[in-house]
Amino acid sequence: MTAGKPDVPIRVLGAQDVELMRRMLGMFGDAFEDPATYGTRQPDDAYLAALLASPGFVAIAGCHGERVVAGLAGYVLPKFEQARSEFYIYDLAVDADYRRRGLATALIQALQVHLRGRGVNVIFVQADREDDPAIALYARLGTRADVLHFDITP
Repeated sequence: MTAGKPDVPIRVLGAQDVELMRRMLGMFGDAFEDPATYGTRQPDDAYLAALLASPGFVAIAGCHGERVVAGLAGYVLPKFEQARSEFYIYDLAVDADYRRRGLATALIQALQVHLRGRGVNVIFVQADREDDPAIALYARLGTRADVLHFDITP
């Protein structure tokens, strides 16, 4: 690492990056201690390629060699009250061996650059109350809003 910048290249994934997306899913499973959700029943290659090509989905990976060590995935949410969108960071994780190197910040900064000029007026993310590192990161980068989240079964 040099001068506060991570030593891991960060890049936005495209339709050609299906295998990289699969490695990112594996890293998410490890980082969130939930390998079943991220590793079993993954979509087929055509589904992932279409998702990665979609303007409504963004995936960003940080790789050390062939290993995905940081990742961010989220969705552009078009609004109805004005011609603008919001972006929801659905998942953001850094491999345990690569934390405290500025990678999460670098992922969000890459997202900010990627979203410029796309009509996105805010990026938002949720954090569990007991996830102090995530809360500290997001508090440094944005404004906190305490809300209640409800899961409703369809």
